[in-house]
Amino acid sequence: MSQLSSKTAHARLHAGWRAGLVIILVTIGIVACSPPQKTKLESVIRAGELVVMTKNSPTTFYEGPEGYAGIEYDMVTAFAEQLGVAAIFKTMDDETELNELERGEVDMIAAGLNIDKQKNLFLRYTPHYQVVNHAIIYRAGTFPPKAAKYLYQHHIEVMVNTRHIKQLEKVRKKYPKTDWMEVVDKSEEDLLQMVTAGLLDLTVTDSNFFDLNRPYYPDLRIAFKIGTPEKLAWAFPRTQDKSLYMAAVKFIKKIRRNGELARLLDYYYGTSGVSNPINMSVYHLRIQNRLPKYQTLFEKAGRDTGIDWRLLAAMGYQESFWNPKAISPTGVRGLMMLTKGTAESLGVTDRTDPEQAINGGARYIKEMRDRLPESIKEPDRLWMALAAYNVGFGHLEDARVITQKRKGNPDKWADVKRSLPLLARKRWYNNTKYGYARGIEPVRFVTRIRNYHDALVRIDEEEQSSRQTDAIKLKAPAI
Repeated sequence: MSQLSSKTAHARLHAGWRAGLVIILVTIGIVACSPPQKTKLESVIRAGELVVMTKNSPTTFYEGPEGYAGIEYDMVTAFAEQLGVAAIFKTMDDETELNELERGEVDMIAAGLNIDKQKNLFLRYTPHYQVVNHAIIYRAGTFPPKAAKYLYQHHIEVMVNTRHIKQLEKVRKKYPKTDWMEVVDKSEEDLLQMVTAGLLDLTVTDSNFFDLNRPYYPDLRIAFKIGTPEKLAWAFPRTQDKSLYMAAVKFIKKIRRNGELARLLDYYYGTSGVSNPINMSVYHLRIQNRLPKYQTLFEKAGRDTGIDWRLLAAMGYQESFWNPKAISPTGVRGLMMLTKGTAESLGVTDRTDPEQAINGGARYIKEMRDRLPESIKEPDRLWMALAAYNVGFGHLEDARVITQKRKGNPDKWADVKRSLPLLARKRWYNNTKYGYARGIEPVRFVTRIRNYHDALVRIDEEEQSSRQTDAIKLKAPAI
């Protein structure tokens, strides 16, 4: 084997050392010149889009007559606006599609998910924004089970791939006779309709879903609730990068603190739990046999004032049950129950004349709404106008002052409605400009009108849809 001279060996060693140094320096230069890795939050902001997985439901995301709506839609849109990006919604059919988050196809999930850390180990949940229960639903006039151990005596149907099944399985562990049918071709609303029609004994649904649908199914009741209450939250992938998740956590905490979450819950669920099922049953009947006599008048008054005619009709029902001859012990009378002084100020000469009464009531509620400060936005503006219509503008202003003193927001109905009842307490009304008032009355007034309005909107939209379908059938060629 040949031997290298020490001089040659030294030269080669020196050349190798220089080559290694060059490689190290080049590597350092590449690292130094490479842009830092972007966080998830930075990537979303740079893309200008927040891609969100949700589901079509009245409790989450849906398309209404005025565009997209739903508590998840409103919350996510506000979160996206805070980030300065657009919210892009993708809908899922059931929770089996959650793996799209794991694959990075969506940034977050806002679909009314309950916090279940054992089931979904790859999810990271924000603080909850709502608590719901699993409710056993039956029809009034039937004999519901008194407790979970008697469920086996009834025919139960639930949607496939829903959380209700897990709760029923827990019941069956304790009471093995418990049985049910899982359906794939029906929605939860279809099941409620079947119970109403007497085609099904029982179904299980989320309490918030039932609350939203209660005005439309006045014969339905909750027998009892099963399982433990569930906390609903947003979900993010459980990765090392928490930047977007932490931004969402801060957002949820902020809307809790500033009252925006309470306002949203009030907007979507504020009338739930206070709807009298018996009154709603009568209401549905009177929509058929009384409202048609006055609907044209309500529609005209709505066009003249810019107020939804269905809201005016709901006011008329709350005031008189659509009875133009109605009169109260205090002297208010007519279909809109106007006082003598209010009627005179509006130029109404005959309060028992339906046309004059409806026009007068519509102009009066418009007047109340127009007098409110510009800082009060819709829908709070409308709810407060209704309260002023009932209790008087001065008393509403007193309640707004009290709200401010109590560190609430005087421009939000969710806060003001908590202050109105205080007008009946000496401690509070002694320090107001207009004094004592039965403040609970306008709160009930607004709540009932919202119930009646929501039910009438739904019925009206269903009738319009039916007429369109009938028109299409008439135009279709004979086969």
